[in-house]
Order: sequence, then structure tokens, then C-alpha cells
Amino acid sequence: MTSSTSTADTTPAPGITSPAGTSASRFPARRDRRDLTALRRILPLLRVDASRVLVAVVCGTIALGSAVGLAAASAWLIARASEMPPVMHLGVAVVAVRALGISRGVFRYLERLSSHEVALRGVVDLRTNVYRILALGHPEATAGMRRGDVLARVGADVDAVGDVVVRALVPTAVAVVVSAGTVGLVAAFSPAAAGILTLALLLAGIGAPALAAAAARRSELAGVQARADVAAASMLILDGATELRVSGRLAAAVADLRRAQVRVAATQDAAARPAALAQGLGVLATGLAVVGAMLVGIPATTAGTLAPVELAVVVLTPLAAFEAAAALPAAALQVIRSGGAARRLVDLLDRAGAWPTGGDDASVVAATPARASVAGDRTTTRASADAGATPTPASAPRASATARPASAVDPTVVATGLACGYPGHPPVLTGLDLRLEPGHAVVVVGPSGIGKTTLLLTLAGLLEPVAGEVRIGGTVGGEHASATVAVTAEDAHVFATTVLENLRVARGDVTPGQATEALTRAGLGDLLDRLPDGLDTMLGPDATTLSGGERRRLLLARALLHPAPLMLLDEPGEHLDPATADALIADILSVGRERGVLVVTHRLAGLDRADQVIDLGARDIGPSPKAPVNGHTGDMETLEAGRRP
Repeated sequence: MTSSTSTADTTPAPGITSPAGTSASRFPARRDRRDLTALRRILPLLRVDASRVLVAVVCGTIALGSAVGLAAASAWLIARASEMPPVMHLGVAVVAVRALGISRGVFRYLERLSSHEVALRGVVDLRTNVYRILALGHPEATAGMRRGDVLARVGADVDAVGDVVVRALVPTAVAVVVSAGTVGLVAAFSPAAAGILTLALLLAGIGAPALAAAAARRSELAGVQARADVAAASMLILDGATELRVSGRLAAAVADLRRAQVRVAATQDAAARPAALAQGLGVLATGLAVVGAMLVGIPATTAGTLAPVELAVVVLTPLAAFEAAAALPAAALQVIRSGGAARRLVDLLDRAGAWPTGGDDASVVAATPARASVAGDRTTTRASADAGATPTPASAPRASATARPASAVDPTVVATGLACGYPGHPPVLTGLDLRLEPGHAVVVVGPSGIGKTTLLLTLAGLLEPVAGEVRIGGTVGGEHASATVAVTAEDAHVFATTVLENLRVARGDVTPGQATEALTRAGLGDLLDRLPDGLDTMLGPDATTLSGGERRRLLLARALLHPAPLMLLDEPGEHLDPATADALIADILSVGRERGVLVVTHRLAGLDRADQVIDLGARDIGPSPKAPVNGHTGDMETLEAGRRP
């Protein structure tokens, strides 16, 4: 982890503030409307199958209806048996009790099976659509965000939105149907008792959820930033534990994490009291329904208008009816959580600038051109996706509906009068002209922090130029960037999977033969021979089983497998010893030359194979390392010596 990464991990995203500091937090009703509006907008991305939801509701209704019927049948059976009738008069009730007891368990299982299938399928579709929208949209949507914030949104927030079906919509529908049926059953024996039961169910079904929603709202308002801080602090420690320990900042980072965890616990404790009151209100409503049924049922029995056996049914049946209503406070809490998560997702996706076309399939369209992508820490492509298609990591680029075929795209990147920088900040460099094409090797050198990575991101179409223009694939705006440019970030990630699957990040259809060839060209042929399972050897998290040089060469092999004709590599020799870094850069300039390669580095040695070296530190450009650059001739060591004070 570099210092720039640490800074990114502690800087809030543009346009994202703590909820406590927003106007919405001062006006809860306005915020609730925003949350519900966002939830309605995001639900189509779940692509929920209405028939499956209906099956879940029907199964849940039968399950809880069986519980109500079981309570009623049991009450009747016990009361009737106390009158000592012939056993044959109880046979139907005994069979009904058995059948209802079995059906309750069976249909509860079927309801859980169908509702969770809906939820899990919905989460998969939502997460896929979120990734697709981010891939098609403006890179600035996530460029300034902490990794923990991004992780929280595409992880926990997506899960929270997906849970709204199984934890809110289905239980609410089941509760309404079962409550109405129970009131109808009691009304058949005593309309007065049914009226009392209705009022009690309204108290449990409206009052208790309202208290639960208030508790959830307080927790959501105060806890969202704390949870994001926990995620960001955790990512910072996990990614940079070694660097933090060396710099003496590990203890401070751990202390920040603990403080964030304390804030999360405090918000949960603050919301516990109204949540407990909501649960207590449900119990109170149950007691009121039973007592009310007794108060109206006993006089009716005394008057002879209600049989003693029926009194037992009227009094005991409401106990089961409130099982459905008891789920409503949790459903209200889930709606609040899902609404807040949906609002954060919608804010993120709105900044990305690509959104569904509407309709049943919620297909995503590109509101902005396809772009080459660094995606924070891996080589990917950003291309228009076919409607309903499931994207794969960095699969072969698909052309947009208006794009020319890949063979017709001009495989060049041309910068004219380029000035680049991050939005809202002054440009880091100006007046740059550059052309990159297949067979051409360009190296950008300069000290850390001078703007090398900013230049690379601008050339890839990931940042808009401050001035001048960048033509990628012959067009301004990056329409053909995904078919033209592949970017490998300095911190490109190596996944804890096989060597082959790590290479397939660049192109999903890579064969073992192609993978072997790429590894050999990247200088890993000997390593491949030593691996116990060859291409199927499992790598540790972020390639901890490889040396630094082997890891970088694996990333080079991944870049070589990418179908784009131009490669842009950011600091490929970072964190390597000088000899290994120089050899790696030399190999990159050699094996990538048949395509077109631009390498960003702060090293000046080993660049004799480059066609052009751009020295941002001197702001002079030479056609080759052997030509005059900054008043010097000869190799890069001479140039490096000339730049020393």
C-alpha cells in the first residue's frame, strides 16, 4: 500500500456526507420519502419473479393459517372432550389437529424455501446490475470513495435491499391475509369478540411497527456513517498492516477501528428501547384481545347465545393470530434499513450515469460511452452489455449498439494539448501531446506524486481531460476505449484461486494453452514447471505464495491475455528490488511491443527498449532513451544522474 492509497482510504467520497450532517437527517419525514422513492427505483433491479413471491405468500399463509386452525381445533377439542361425548364425535377434530400440525411445518418449510430463493436470486441480479451500471457509467462515481465505503454499498447495502422481499414484503402480505381470516373465523362465533380482535390486531400491526420504525430510523441515521467507518478502517488495516506497522501507525488505525465499533454499538443500544417497546406492545395487544374476548364471551355464554365450547375457541384462537402480527415490527425495521441502503445505492448509481431502461427486464443501458477500467485494483473492461446478459470479470469487450466492429476501431490513443487532473483540483500537467499505437512503446517517468497515474487514467478514458482532448479508438469521449485500451493498476489484485482463473480475469475464455504461453512470455515458464498442480495451483490471498517479482509477472501475463491492442501499466516495478524491477520493465517493453504499451514508472533504468520516454519531472519529451532528453544523451542512468541536484 502506498501513501496515496492510505489517503484515499481516509478521505470521504465527494458528495457523500455523514447522515447527521444532511438536511434529510433534520427532517425524518423527508428522508423517509427519499428512502421509499429510492427503494421503488431499485426494486426493478432485483428482477423479482412475481409468481415466486405469490407462491411464498400462499405457502406462508397456509402455514400460519394452519397455526390458527390448529389453535381453534385444539381449543374446540379440549372443551368438547371435557363434556365426555362419545369418542367418535371427536374423530374429525383429532384428525384435523394432526393434519394442521403437519401442514404447518410442511408449508413453513416451503415458504422459507420459495421466499429465500426469491431473495437470493434477487440479490444476485441486483449485485450484477449494480456492477454493470458502475462499469458502464462515469468512473468518477467511485474514484473518490474509500474502499470500505464501496465495499459497504455493493456488499451490505445490496444484501439489505435484497432482504426486503423475504423479511418485509412476504411477512406483511401473510400477516394481512391471516389476520383477516382469523377475524372472520372469530366473527362466525362472536362479532363483538371479532371487533375487539380487530382493534388489537391494528394496535399490534400498526402501533408496534411504528415504534420499531422509529427505532430503526434513529439507528439508521446515527449508525450508517459508523458502519461505513468500520468497513473503511477494516480495509485499511487488512490492506496495509505491514506498512502501518513499519510507519508506527498501526496502533492508531486499530484505535480508530475500535472507536467506530463503539459508535456502532452505541447506536444499536440507543435504538434498543423503542424496539423493546414495540415488542412489548405486541404482547400487550395479544393480552387485550384475550381479555376482551373473555369479557364479551362469558356474558354471551351465560345468556346462552354462545356455547361453552365456542367460548374456548373465541378466547384461545387470538393467541395464534398474533403470530403473524408479531413479524410486522421486524418487517418495518427491514423497510427502514432497506430504504436507507437503497438511497445510498441510488446515489451511487445516479453518479455513475447509467440506469435501467425500465420495463420488466430492468435491462441496463450505457448512458455514457464504454471505457477502459482500472476498477480500483484489477484489470477489467468497461463495455456496453447486452440486455439481461450476466457480465464476467474483464471478459472480452462487447461493442455498444452504436459502436463500430472491433476490427474497424482505430487502435490508437492520441492526446493533443492535454491537461489532466482530478475534478475540483488544479491540473497536474498541461500541454502534452502523445500518440500510442500498436508496435509503439512509451514510458512515462517522474517522481512520485507528479501526476503519472493521473495521466494514465486520463489516457484510458477514466478521467475527463481538464483541457485538450484524448482520442481513443479514433473518437473523443472513450466510446471505443474498452476495445482499445487495457489498464493494469499498480495494486492490481491477485485472487485466492488458481493461476488459470487469475489469468481469466483478463479474458474469460482463456484456454490452458494460451495461459501457458502468456506465462512463458512473461518469464514465468520455470515457475509454472515448479508449481505442484501447474495452472491449477491455488494461490494465497493476493498472491502471498508468490514473490514480489513473480506476482508482477503474473499481472503482466494477465495483461498480455487481454484482447485490447494497447496496454497501460501503472508502476509495474513498484515494491521490487532494483534488478528485478529493471528486468520486469525491460520484459514488458519487449513482449508488449507487438501491441502497444505505455508504462508509468518512477524508475529510469532499463528503458532502452522504449520508443519514447516522457519525463514529467523535466517536462521534456524525447523520442527514445538514446536521444537527447532534458539536455542529456546516453542511457537512463545518465539521465537519472542529470536530474539529481
